[in-house]
Amino acid sequence: MSVTRGARPVLTDVSLTVAARSRLAIVGENGRGKTTLLHVLAGVLTPDLGTVTRVGTVALLRQDLPAGDGETVGTLTGRAVAASHAALAGLDAATAALVTGEPGADDRYAAALDAATRLDAWDAERRVDFALDTLGACTDRVRPLATLSVGQRHRVRLACLLGARPDVLLLDEPTNHLDAAGLEFLTASLRAHPGGIAVVSHDRALLDDVAGTVCDLDPTRDGRPRTTAGGPAAAQEARRRELARWAEDHAAQQAEHRRLGEAVATARDRLSTGWRPEKGTGRHARQSRAPGVVQALRRRQAELDAHRLDVPVPPPSLRLRDPAVRPGAPQLRAHGVTVAGRLAGPVDVVLDGGDRLLVTGPNGAGKSTLLAVLAGELAPDTGAVATGSGARVVRIAQEGAVQDPRRTAREVYDEHRARGDGSGPAATGLLDAPAWGTPVGRLSQGRRRRLDIALALAGTPGAILLDEPTNHLSAPLVAELTAALRTTSAAVVVATHDRQLLRDLADWPRLELGG
Repeated sequence: MSVTRGARPVLTDVSLTVAARSRLAIVGENGRGKTTLLHVLAGVLTPDLGTVTRVGTVALLRQDLPAGDGETVGTLTGRAVAASHAALAGLDAATAALVTGEPGADDRYAAALDAATRLDAWDAERRVDFALDTLGACTDRVRPLATLSVGQRHRVRLACLLGARPDVLLLDEPTNHLDAAGLEFLTASLRAHPGGIAVVSHDRALLDDVAGTVCDLDPTRDGRPRTTAGGPAAAQEARRRELARWAEDHAAQQAEHRRLGEAVATARDRLSTGWRPEKGTGRHARQSRAPGVVQALRRRQAELDAHRLDVPVPPPSLRLRDPAVRPGAPQLRAHGVTVAGRLAGPVDVVLDGGDRLLVTGPNGAGKSTLLAVLAGELAPDTGAVATGSGARVVRIAQEGAVQDPRRTAREVYDEHRARGDGSGPAATGLLDAPAWGTPVGRLSQGRRRRLDIALALAGTPGAILLDEPTNHLSAPLVAELTAALRTTSAAVVVATHDRQLLRDLADWPRLELGG
């Protein structure tokens, strides 16, 4: 199936199956069509090309859940158990037909029993109640949805879908608005779900724990999404190998094209100068070589014309220029810092070249506040912060600075560098050529996040402070960023809730706030 919006292809030639017990992860940067794909699978959208076949019950968890007029919590729970109630009613009717000996009653009863058993319809009400309670969702059936927060509505809807056990469960960012207990319950429920599941999520820990197959919507050599069995780790390794081959083939083809072009230029030079005799000696001998030189030029031009440039430009890969910070060179010192109402303490931080620090803690503990203080963007109420001689400290915030939406990414970046130290870019491969030429207001969240990182790293800082660095980034870029942060000689501080990033950086020293 394919979907186009205006002149832009959103999905191209997607073919996949969500079967019973399958666990499909749909991944890719923002703007790649993940939500569109879920909506096509659910029947909310019709593809421009291709077909979708659905069997059994299909349920969709949207990221947004508008509250309709008069809708209550009971409206959602009633919809969730409607199929189970219908299956039980059908079973009752089939049982009655069996008792009275109606023709075909045996087959009717078997089908009705199978439908009720598949849904475990007898236990549907209890499952929904249990899910509501475990997720911390509202259990008051008469509570209007309009009076609930977005997070509360999300949890109610998620609990209803998990309790309903549809044949196919389509989930768009299901971990939003969930605490640790909710995440644990969601993971266990998805593992135990008897039907098929397709999930869109930036929560790499959930995908690692649940998914067995990955559909990757990020760019590929032939423009078609890749579906890989074996889970996210296998998909990431396959993606890495494919990108490496793609880059090698592109470089080799470009080099061959340049060689053929140079051969044409050499032959043309020989034609215009090499065979032309000087006045006097050798005139006839040189003239006799002219046809051969012409033929050589024609052969070289024919070879160049026949050489096809059919390997597209591969997507960029992140590269960090190492700042060559000497191990142990002082970068940052913070002693006894606190911020009233935002950061309890006192907090001490010492960062030297090559140091690593992982900052953790619940929401509101002050992680973002601490990083802003360390970066010199917020003055502490108590304590002091000092940077080492010549040290440069940058912070990559959760949300980047507001940029003029009319200016291109390249214009914003060049202006930022002009205000800085003017040194070369510390990070390359964050944006491709089309993205650099796109107005900021038209960039996807993922590409705006890439631009934020490029802006922060311009000038090769010696200390890098990252606040929830994986927000809006694709799994391949997160992997590249994590590897780069592990090897840079700069001091690095990461504050995050990302469960997979916490696993990946579990060997780093940790500062727990709000404990």
